[in-house]
Amino acid sequence: MKELAMHEYLAQVRWQRGAQRFSDNQYSRGHEWRFDGGLTVPASSSPLSVPLPMSVAEFVDPEEALVASLASCHMLFFLGFASKRGWIVDDYTDDAVGIMDKNAQGKLAITHITLRPRCVFSGDSQPSAEQLHALHEQAHAHCYVAHSIRAEVLIEVQ
Repeated sequence: MKELAMHEYLAQVRWQRGAQRFSDNQYSRGHEWRFDGGLTVPASSSPLSVPLPMSVAEFVDPEEALVASLASCHMLFFLGFASKRGWIVDDYTDDAVGIMDKNAQGKLAITHITLRPRCVFSGDSQPSAEQLHALHEQAHAHCYVAHSIRAEVLIEVQ
């Protein structure tokens, strides 16, 4: 695999008060994430952290985004390695779960993320259970996001 040089990734996070009062702590936590490709994602604090209606339940929260980012990175490496081995992946679904708890320093953190990938393959050549597990281990070993976080990452191949 080609070694990547340093890259810079940009995201703009924007919140506006508008006509809301601010000093009473009852303001909306809804905001936007804007990415360099032009996509804007509605974001908010989690209703588990800041109660409704100050949070917006249908928006993406940072904790969900962290879990999705890890699952996405893992999947992309997995698909690349499967393709190089000639295994045809028709469907890849991961029901990933992040757990917020107190870390060793007593601070709230995402301490565990469990990936639960399920794959459907087609074609004559398909991986054995051992090869599938090894492929997930290889994907995890290469995942940039996994290298960037402190949370324990578990992979439960479905």
